[in-house]
This record gives sequence, structure tokens and C-alpha cells, in this order.
Amino acid sequence: MTGGLMEFRVLGPVEVRHGDRVEVLSGRLQRTLLGVLLERADQPVPADVLTQALWGDRPDPRAAQRLQLHVHRLRGVLDSPDRLTFGSNGYRLHAHADEVDAERFEALVKAGTATTHDPQRAIESLRSALALYRGTPFADLETTALADWARRLAERRLAAVESLHAAESTCGVHQVGELTELVREHPWRERLHVLLMTALYRTGRRTEALDAYRRARHALVSELGLEPGPELRDLHHRILADDLPTIPRPSRHVPAQLPVDVPGFVGREAELAELDGVLSANGSASIAAVTGTPGVGKTALAVRWAHRVRDRFPDGQLHADLRGHGPDGPVSAADVLAAFLRSSGLTAIPDRLDERAALFRTLLDRRRMLIVLDNARSVDQVRPLLPGGSSCLVLVTSRDSLAGLVARHGAHRIRLDLLPSADAVGLLRDLLGDRADIEPEAVATLVERCARLPLALRVVSELIQSRPGRALADLATELADQRYALDLLRANDDPRTSVRTVFSWSYQQLDPAAAEVFRLFGVHQGQALDIPAVAATADLEPRRARHLLDALVCAHLVNQDLDGRYQPHSLLRAYATELAATTDSPANRAAALSRLAAHHLATASAAMQVIAPDAPERRPQVAAPGTGSPAFDGYDAAFRRLDRERTNLLAARAVP
Repeated sequence: MTGGLMEFRVLGPVEVRHGDRVEVLSGRLQRTLLGVLLERADQPVPADVLTQALWGDRPDPRAAQRLQLHVHRLRGVLDSPDRLTFGSNGYRLHAHADEVDAERFEALVKAGTATTHDPQRAIESLRSALALYRGTPFADLETTALADWARRLAERRLAAVESLHAAESTCGVHQVGELTELVREHPWRERLHVLLMTALYRTGRRTEALDAYRRARHALVSELGLEPGPELRDLHHRILADDLPTIPRPSRHVPAQLPVDVPGFVGREAELAELDGVLSANGSASIAAVTGTPGVGKTALAVRWAHRVRDRFPDGQLHADLRGHGPDGPVSAADVLAAFLRSSGLTAIPDRLDERAALFRTLLDRRRMLIVLDNARSVDQVRPLLPGGSSCLVLVTSRDSLAGLVARHGAHRIRLDLLPSADAVGLLRDLLGDRADIEPEAVATLVERCARLPLALRVVSELIQSRPGRALADLATELADQRYALDLLRANDDPRTSVRTVFSWSYQQLDPAAAEVFRLFGVHQGQALDIPAVAATADLEPRRARHLLDALVCAHLVNQDLDGRYQPHSLLRAYATELAATTDSPANRAAALSRLAAHHLATASAAMQVIAPDAPERRPQVAAPGTGSPAFDGYDAAFRRLDRERTNLLAARAVP
């Protein structure tokens, strides 16, 4: 949907949209006023017609003033006061035909029914028209003023459905199940009976086609007192005589867009089984979301599982790299939808995002398809790509936690963690082959130096292959120095296989405050920190620190353990250290460490007072920045002394 376009919707609940924002219409009267003005868009509507629509025949001496108030409020949600003007003949709402969904619907239906020589184009146009429907017109209003327009639209929609089935029949596509349901809902529409009988006959069900005629005749005679019309009678005679030509059903193009399976895939059996459970679960549309830290193997898991279950989706598999994190910027949902629609054989693609999404849902209705959406940036990028029914399964991967997808759409989220040590060793052994058997201890060390991160392990494997004469232990030694670890973990100039670059794509999307907290984990080289410790280090209120830590956890740049403490894995900590050294001044880094030291000393001192309230207070001092001793050295020495004193006091209290 284009950015600033005003759109009026009546094919369902009455809505006004401005760009991607739904404007708030305050109450039934305001929506009724808008509906009546839209029915006569660009025409003057007398004030008495509007007051009659809003309040009926009830006399109200203040009706004119109340109408002016509602008009004023309606102007407030429009993009310009000139949209709704007043003249001698009444109020006029200025709206172009392409701004009203009902007008676009009419235009598409007209184009579809006029294209009799090209049934495929007729199908596309009619599907686009029907995709605009979001429910019963004016579904949220009960007013006689709009009843006639609602009936006309409903009749036009049913005629469009009939035209769509007729065009599909011409192309050899027969939707028997849908036509059977339509005949049940509208037993007196002879054209629907014609379409159902034709579909049954051309799919080899001649007896059922004759039974359908008998039911149609009974309904028409018993309820309306009328014999079937000439078209229905003629079709009946032709079926009796086997004189109706059969049109062969064309082979439907089945998309198979899954990327090549990842070689050397190891482990993840629990996660694969969890995805199997999502597939076998009943209920609403199935959505699985695989989330995790950069380089942890989300795409590899998704592609491996998709290949395992592809036979369960006979109508095909769709795949899109949403590029939510990468050098090229995210792909818009509109572009992805256009590609998906083209892959289904459509050539007439709607311009608006919402129309593309509605048409996509229409095409996928009752089809069994797997949709893999890789590398999503946010829920908003994914939401327009979701099917409307329960026959498809959507598998999304993202560094974001996709909380909105879970909360609103019931997605099943799988948080992908670092590989267990045994699986990480198995992956590296599988990639290295015989070389791993020569130096098993070095392999185990390399796994830990790579933080059990699959991307880092694959890069290390490539680095080892390029150094056939070097021992694995030598590389493990090089990686021990975190100042240079990220320099080693890159595969030539490919940004997608550089661990540092892959981390940077997540870091660059943080807001400045969250980025500063992430860098502080590189300043502090100790153990995990709880919220009060992070708040002290960053000089923040604890509530603000919690909020920023939540953002880092959602971006999978920091992990939270069961004790409520936070820290990144070792490679992310090395990246945070690099960033801190190049972004934050030495004075600021030293001040952050001093605040952390003061916090820990105060906490430890308070704990000692609980353990031994009568012991003399001895508080080691932390060297302040700029006194010749690094702040961290003073902090570390002070903590060691406090720990020794606490141990001695505990031992003393244990003596009877």
C-alpha cells in the first residue's frame, strides 16, 4: 500500500485508512455518516437525508447541530478538510474511485466479466475483486439507509463468484466442493446449478450430475412453482445424451522453491521433533518461528526440516529470504507477495499491499503448502505473508523474538540455542574429516573458542582447510586471544560468512541506549550480571536497565540464565569489547567499571553484615580512574579480599 493514500473500506466493517494506519472512527453514527456519504461519493447529500440516516424518524430539534458535530469529527480523521465540504445542496465527500474498495471491486468485476476471450485474465481479475472482501458490507452497522447498497454489493459478489467458476471451468478447473456449498446456500440460482452439474460431469461423475439436476428442479418447483429455465434443461439433456465435451484439466504448476539442503547438518533432533509436532497439531493456521542469536543455524534447521516434510505439502513450497538482517536492507512484504503471486501463474498483480495479501490468501485457500520465510526483521514484515486458512504451514526464522507473532497469531516459537558440546564437536569433525582424529583435544578446544556457534565452526573449518600444514592446536592458540578472534573468523571477503559482520547486522539495529548497554558487556570481562549490576554500570534506573536488557535478549545479543543474570556468549563479548574500545572513551569505560565495583562492594558489604553483624567493617577501596592503577585491577583485588573474608566468617560460624 502506498504511503499517503487515503482509502475508504465498506466491504466489511467500515474503515478509513491513511497509508498503513487505520483511523479511529468514534462510534456507529460516525461510521453511518461516512457510509452514506461514500454511497454518493462526489455528489451532494442533503442534510435532511443524513439526519434521517443517523436518527430515523425521531424528531430532534437539535439534529442539525448534532449533524454538524459529527461532520466536524469526521473531518478530523480525513487527510484534508477539503475532503468533506458543504454547499447549497448539502455535504459532499470527495473520493476518487480507486480510493473506495467497493468502486475498485466493481471495476475489477466489470473487467473480469468483459474478458470472455481470455479466461485466464478473467480469473485473475475476478480473484483480485473477491480478495477485497473482508466480510459482509457494513458488517458493523444496522441501518436501513445503507441496506440497498449492501444488497447490491452482495448480489454483485455472488455474480462475480459465478463468473469466476465459469471462467475456471473453461480452463478445465472444477471446484466441485465449493460449488456444492454455494448451491446449498443459494438453491434458487440456476447458474450455480449449471456450474455444479458441469463440474460433476466433467470430473467423471455423470450420475451425481443428474442427481444434482433432480435436486435443482425439486427446489425450483416446490419453492417457487417454476420449472428450470432453458439453460439448465438443455444441460440436463446433453448430460443424458453424453453430449457435453470434457475439457482436460491443465497440470497445475507446483512451486518447489526450497533452497539446497545444508551439508554437514548435525544434531538439533529435539528441535526437529518439535517442528514435527507443530505440523501434526490440529487447529488454526500453523505457524512456527525459529529464533536465536546470529549464526546459530536457524536457516539450516528450517531448510533441513522443510526438505524432510516437503512430501506433506503436495501443492508446493514457497521460500523467501526477507533479508531482515544483512547488507542489502529488508525486502518489503509487497515485493515478496508479488513474487509469490507470479510463481502461482498470475500476471496481473495488484498495486496495493493489502490487495496482494488478500489475493494471496485467496489463492492459498484450501491448498496444502509450506511457506518458509527466512531471516525476518520484524512481525510487521511477516504478517501480510500469512495465509488465512489452516491448510498451510508457515515457518519463519528471525533474530528477533517475534513476540507479536506468538501473541496475536499463535505461532509456536522455538528458541535455538548454541550447539551442545557433543554436537558442536560432531559438526567440526564432520567438516574436517580425518584431520579431526589426529588432534581430538584441539578440536574440543576449537569448539569452545568458537562458542559452539555453528557459523564460527564452519568458518574455522574453512580456515583449517586453507592451512593444510598448520596444526589445529596452533589455530586454537590464536583464537584464545579475543582481540584477534573475530579477525580470524571470516571467510575471505564474503560478508555473510564473517562472524563480525553477521554480528554487526544485529547491533546496528539497536537503539543507542541498548547499544551502549551491549558495549558495557565488553568493558566488564567478568561473569554474568544481574539487573542492579547492569543498572549501576550504565548509571541507569533498574527499570530502564531491565527494558534495555529485554531489547538485547529479544535481539539475541545477550542471554538470560535461570538466575536472572545476563551475558553474551564469548564471541559476542569479544565483539562488544571491540565496539567499546572504538566507541567509548577510556574515561567512560573506567567510570563504568568503578560504578560496577562500587555496586558489588556495597552488595558484598551488606551481605557480610547479615552473615556477621558484629564483625568490624573493612571495606577495600577500588582505585579510582586516573590514579595510576586501572579501575578493574582494584575491583578485582577488592573482590578477592571480600571473598576470603566471607569464607573465613562462614567457617567460623560453622564451629559449634
